[in-house]
Amino acid sequence: MINILWADDEINLLKPHIIYLEDKGYNVISAKSGDEALEVLESNNFDLIFLDENMPGISGLETLTIIKERYRHIPVIMITKSEEESIMEEAIGAKISDYLIKPVNPSQILLAIKKNLDIDRLVEEKTTKNYQQEFSKISTSLSMISNFEDWCNIYKKLTYWDLEIDFSGEKSIEQILEMQKDDANKQFFKFVKNNYKNWLYEENSPLLSHKIIEKKVAPILNSDVPTYFVLIDNLRYDQWKILEQDIIADYKIISDDMYSSILPTSTQYSRNSIFSGLLPLEIQNKYPHFWKNDQDDGGKNLFEEELLLKNLNRLGKDTSKISYTKITNIDFGRKVINKISNLKHNTLNVIVYNFVDMLSHARTDMKVIKELADDDSAYRSLTRSWYSHSPLKDIINEISKQQANLVITTDHGTINVDKPSKVIGDRNVNVNLRYKQGKNLNYKSSDVFEIKNPKDYFLPIQNVSSKYIFAKEKNYFVYQNNYNQFVKYYKNSYQHGGISMEEMLLPFIILKTKIND
Repeated sequence: MINILWADDEINLLKPHIIYLEDKGYNVISAKSGDEALEVLESNNFDLIFLDENMPGISGLETLTIIKERYRHIPVIMITKSEEESIMEEAIGAKISDYLIKPVNPSQILLAIKKNLDIDRLVEEKTTKNYQQEFSKISTSLSMISNFEDWCNIYKKLTYWDLEIDFSGEKSIEQILEMQKDDANKQFFKFVKNNYKNWLYEENSPLLSHKIIEKKVAPILNSDVPTYFVLIDNLRYDQWKILEQDIIADYKIISDDMYSSILPTSTQYSRNSIFSGLLPLEIQNKYPHFWKNDQDDGGKNLFEEELLLKNLNRLGKDTSKISYTKITNIDFGRKVINKISNLKHNTLNVIVYNFVDMLSHARTDMKVIKELADDDSAYRSLTRSWYSHSPLKDIINEISKQQANLVITTDHGTINVDKPSKVIGDRNVNVNLRYKQGKNLNYKSSDVFEIKNPKDYFLPIQNVSSKYIFAKEKNYFVYQNNYNQFVKYYKNSYQHGGISMEEMLLPFIILKTKIND
């Protein structure tokens, strides 16, 4: 039974309301003053408190302060005769859950109870009902998908329901949604396997990594208004939707699109392609001193600025007012905050923020992070918490003070892997768990997208007999040596490089500051 404390010096006049609530199944205990209410609270447990603002002795606001100090978990609904703004502000500042203006009627009281006590249950029930209705529609749509745009729409819908169910706390349908996402990824893998090669050659193919500067960024460059291109490494679409809530208050969304990462969906390949405007093999052929293969020593993304400038030159853009900044640690990020105001005279300012990628890898290597991000919901929560306290948030806030364009995107996503797939290869095979390249690879063919002729897919090779394989769905590659040990170590870790909606379907958001609105 729900226990309610109602404190009001005119409680006798409210007897009809109390009877009404008791008829609805609520147990109501009354108090005629703040002092009496505090005494009752000491010996009883309550789910909700109605508190009159104007009572003899200690006032309702004074009583509220004490209640919040001692019983901060109990929601308090303030009831007042006054509509003075100062009283309402003080009550809201003391974290009341709701307030009502006298005279109140039974329906108002009942609605206030349901809003504050039953809201979680009502939201869960509504979310469950709505998703159950949507489930069959999504399943039908999956069987009819014929193009990339359809896949973007499906992924957006699945992400929407993922976030809604997460918010509602309704655990009973989480597993159903997870099964539907798994089914979608099975079909997405087949779609990519059947169409990816054509995307690399056809003019009307989906927007891929190497085309986003040309197709999306170059057209909005303007010498009068700076464009900030912020690439947050390894940011999934669902993580963007979580961050979006904190970002868009100071911006107008001009376009909310998606693009597809190239394969492999890893930083070395995808991000170099973004900035160069070229596919990996084209980078290797055109700028061999800028490209390193998987097994080469040294950093694989050390020449992004040089590749960007050459790309913009080919596109006929003036590169005299371009800046490029890569943030790999929090200390440098803090220094960049103070530099934003000096960048407003540039045409294009590129900021690469690596933290989400580091978070993803740390989750595998550090036990604490693994415990903090045990699933997608926790991973999203951790990402939002990081952003709230990161220099990136301050950087984006500083940009909002200028008249500017802001582009937010990423180079690839990541997926929580849970199914090991055995691979046998020599010591020169790369270490990534979602794709492998090398010769003499031995694997289960049904688990992979196999590319026997990498040059046909614009992929570099280290040996004339090298091939590439890409993991499907939630698979991850494990060598036969110490197989069981590594299966356990990497299970439920976040990996990228393979084929899934989470890794390939990426946000590309163009915003504009509201400064002159």
